[in-house]
Amino acid sequence: MNATASHAGMAHAIGIDGIGQISIIAHDLPRATAFYRDVLGLPLLFTAGNLAFFDCGGVRLMFGPASAPELDHPSSILYFRVPDVQAAHEHLVNRGVKIEAPPRLIARMETYDLWMVGFRDSEGNIMQLMSEVPRSAQPSSAA
Repeated sequence: MNATASHAGMAHAIGIDGIGQISIIAHDLPRATAFYRDVLGLPLLFTAGNLAFFDCGGVRLMFGPASAPELDHPSSILYFRVPDVQAAHEHLVNRGVKIEAPPRLIARMETYDLWMVGFRDSEGNIMQLMSEVPRSAQPSSAA
């Protein structure tokens, strides 16, 4: 059995069926809450003590301080799907978000092109917006 098949079998064996929650360190919870709610438009589900929980397409994002010094590090990069990468980029720029990489073509696939925009959230974490643009609806800068 190869490693991939072995890992797939393990996930099935313990019942993993997806990601339920992702933790993101926030040094300033009100600032992070405002960013993810007001700038990115994610629904705030609830707050509990020094934590804020958002919905991102069925995956819960949990923001709060590190529970131990060794856990106080930058977040993993999250790739948020958007329907129009150019419009999303313009929205971020208009809201004063620090752009790390402007809209750019990452890969040409058979039926779509993968576009991404890199940005920093309010806590300094690098995040990405991604859009799978059908070949029949290319962004204006693709020409």
